[in-house]
Amino acid sequence: MPENNVASVLEALLFVSDKPLALEQIRSALDNLGTSDIRRVIEELNSGYEQSNRGIRISEIAGGFQMVTAGWVAPFLKKLYKQRHVERLSRPALETLAIVAYKQPVTKAEISSLRNVNIDGVVATLLDKELIRVAGRKKAPGRPRVYGTTRQFLERFGLKSLEDLPKIENFPDVDSMKEVIVEGEAAALKNNPAGSPEPAAGQKGDAQSEPEKTAA
Repeated sequence: MPENNVASVLEALLFVSDKPLALEQIRSALDNLGTSDIRRVIEELNSGYEQSNRGIRISEIAGGFQMVTAGWVAPFLKKLYKQRHVERLSRPALETLAIVAYKQPVTKAEISSLRNVNIDGVVATLLDKELIRVAGRKKAPGRPRVYGTTRQFLERFGLKSLEDLPKIENFPDVDSMKEVIVEGEAAALKNNPAGSPEPAAGQKGDAQSEPEKTAA
């Protein structure tokens, strides 16, 4: 396939996808073009977008690539979608999500001990929104479930992986961690004013937990 056609097809693939496309998905659509070649074409496209001040970019999010809007066009997009409701997470949900993001895998009891409130309803909401998941069970009395974040979480907050979260040692308390999540949500909404992204992720493992087994 000619080089200029590769760039055009790649643009089309990213344009029609409402989720980040993994390199393997792109490769299969481009006749198994090498991953290094795909990354090079993406870099060239982004360079062209920036040099010509285009309103789009290609961003690496949640282990894949997605076409997003440039930050500077956000005010204009907000005018277009000003009547559209964008659902924001509540303060309790943000606090709980911050704890899960930084402490995962973590149990409900461990989350409650940090927040000093019952978090059953908040956890249920985050599970329903697919921002967290049951990551297994802790090797402890009662074998409580442990929770971790999802690919949806990475997509919503525009993160390439969990490694993109600011280092936890810089955030000694829950409020500090929550502020990072709040800022991440605000930035994601700024780049996608039409609505919140509905972001398998680079989940952190833990020797003290194991996958939950489901009944056959």
